[in-house]
Amino acid sequence: MSSSLLTDGTPSPSGPGPQTASSFLDVRDLRIHFKTDDGVVKAVDGLNFQLERGETLGIVGESGSGKSVTSLGILGLHRRGSAAISGEVWLDGEELIGAAPERVRLLRGNKMAMIFQDPLTAMHPYYTVGAQIIEAYRVHHKVSKNDARKRAIEMLDRVGIPQPARRVDDYPHQFSGGMRQRAMIAMSLVNNPQLLIADEPTTALDVTVQAQILDLIRDLQSEFNSAVIIITHDLGVVAEVADDILVMYGGKCVEHATAETIFRRPEHPYAWGLLSSMPRVDREVRDRLVPIKGNPPSLINLPSGCSFHPRCPYVERNGIPCKTVEPTLAEGTPEHGVACHIPHAERLAIFKSDIAPNL
Repeated sequence: MSSSLLTDGTPSPSGPGPQTASSFLDVRDLRIHFKTDDGVVKAVDGLNFQLERGETLGIVGESGSGKSVTSLGILGLHRRGSAAISGEVWLDGEELIGAAPERVRLLRGNKMAMIFQDPLTAMHPYYTVGAQIIEAYRVHHKVSKNDARKRAIEMLDRVGIPQPARRVDDYPHQFSGGMRQRAMIAMSLVNNPQLLIADEPTTALDVTVQAQILDLIRDLQSEFNSAVIIITHDLGVVAEVADDILVMYGGKCVEHATAETIFRRPEHPYAWGLLSSMPRVDREVRDRLVPIKGNPPSLINLPSGCSFHPRCPYVERNGIPCKTVEPTLAEGTPEHGVACHIPHAERLAIFKSDIAPNL
């Protein structure tokens, strides 16, 4: 398992004081809070994970669980003063949360980059696709406009844009949805970033284009040996590309393991709900999908104890303190973190008897 676990709230074994990172990307106790008139929005509240180069981490959860806020925090894209950010984000041995904005800006687009959810709004409508890729390249490389243009055409060709020498002068609205996403990937990868974050990269694309985009990300990752984070609510996407999966709920990680473990032996009731609500095309449709009852919690007024307890069908089981005590991300088995009060053996028994037969 590439993205190893850190138990929430537990100090690093190396003790207090300045520490260096042991992984290419090392996120430690990341908290991103927003002050509003209604209260403090705890969008991300104590997130820990690690990721190595050449590996892919899938971050999944419902809308509002903190996935995109996490990605923006890693890249330093929250406006200064709009968010209270604490914790540590180490990228290749360099800490980013406490770094100067100018330093983070230098790394962003060069050493780390992001594929945004909607390329039509992420790309500027008044400038050609080529001009925007050229600008992204020249910010980090002292080259002529002509050399940068050649690089832009090369990247458009590598991501599968037909006739790149002509399409480089087209505007974003002249591209189809799939082509726009490819152009966004070209712009993100023009500087060969070592960390690539893809935020819902296949949203609003038809299934055949989705498969092409995922294949493209995987191929380019193999070529550049990049560390990749895929953020999505679609478990089918992470099943296709992720090595490890981090399940977020209410701004926290509730389960973290290899992709194989999450799909074959998940242990958190929320992960069970996500899998049960996923359509299957490899078997006959017999019953309706089983949605997760209730709504995601307010990040201003999170429920006491386990934030999932108002929606959990096992909340009253054997008097466990779900409503009063917040669970920590304890390891049920080696390299499998689960934030749940139900004992490990009992979770396995529930999954085997109640969940697995219906998946």
